[in-house]
Amino acid sequence: MTVPGAGGLGAAAFTVDPWDPSYGQAFGAEQAGGGLDDSTAELDLDLELPAAGWRPLDPDVHPALPAVVQFLDGVRRIDARVWVHAGGRQPATGVAASLAAGVVTCDGAARVAEVVVERGLFTAAPEAVEIKTRAATYPARHAVGPGFDQLSLAMQQRLSDIEIELALAVRGSGGAGDDLLVVDGPLRSRLHLDRTVGYIKTHHASYLPDEQAVVVGALGPGQRTPAFAMGTTWRRNSWYLRLPPSGGGPARPAQGPPWSGVVRIECSADLAAQQVTELADLTARVLPPLASAPHKDPRAPQNLVPIGGLERELRRRLGDQQLLYRALRSAALAG
Repeated sequence: MTVPGAGGLGAAAFTVDPWDPSYGQAFGAEQAGGGLDDSTAELDLDLELPAAGWRPLDPDVHPALPAVVQFLDGVRRIDARVWVHAGGRQPATGVAASLAAGVVTCDGAARVAEVVVERGLFTAAPEAVEIKTRAATYPARHAVGPGFDQLSLAMQQRLSDIEIELALAVRGSGGAGDDLLVVDGPLRSRLHLDRTVGYIKTHHASYLPDEQAVVVGALGPGQRTPAFAMGTTWRRNSWYLRLPPSGGGPARPAQGPPWSGVVRIECSADLAAQQVTELADLTARVLPPLASAPHKDPRAPQNLVPIGGLERELRRRLGDQQLLYRALRSAALAG
């Protein structure tokens, strides 16, 4: 939505981001004109088209679509912060956490194919042992340090491992061989999975120079940028895609938020340029019809319908946090 300024010399218009503000915003520093200086990523902008010739691209609609599209996501929750007492030393910090990962399979109808739920005591204390409560058991899992960032990293690494194991199991149990796996979030440790893309709906860094960033703002629904290679602590290929506007209406309001409905997609850097182009075109055909609507999801349109439904199911499967918290308190008192 665009609202004119109050009038007078220098009055400015402003736009309102369509995401529910409780979720932050879909883009941070990354927007048209954001500038490459905001990122230390190494870029190869000539992967698909010469950088000087970048323009919005329509996908090739002739190749056959995959028989199955699968969506992989995971959630985590801290049930309680704990102190681990052992060895006569200063107590060590830890968190008792619940993790869940799941896969939604879309082959004409969407269904949850598999869900895995785990719990764990994440701590750097070497003497830590599992916590048994009347509601759940929390196996001890090692973190490299006691800081919250280190505990959080240990949780995320374990969740990534669960997601990889789950994706391999689901594909191995009946994969068609021509499916597409969409991972919610960056690929990172999942780059080795075949026919897989990472789906990033929130932008935290400005990767593109001004000349290419303006192409993102010019995308129409279902259009994408040329693919480019990027490297930070790990290398991958990437492109931007605009989803249809929330709730219908014009393709994009004049002077609307330039990155509204834009997602970034990435794939393995090991793929040949032609394979990257084919995969990019495939996502531009498969993903836009699955965009969410604002009356159903406050992060529309970026939070795709299968991903939003899977997130809700995973959080339900985590169980009642207050019940688990009371069980942990009771176990601590009894110990």
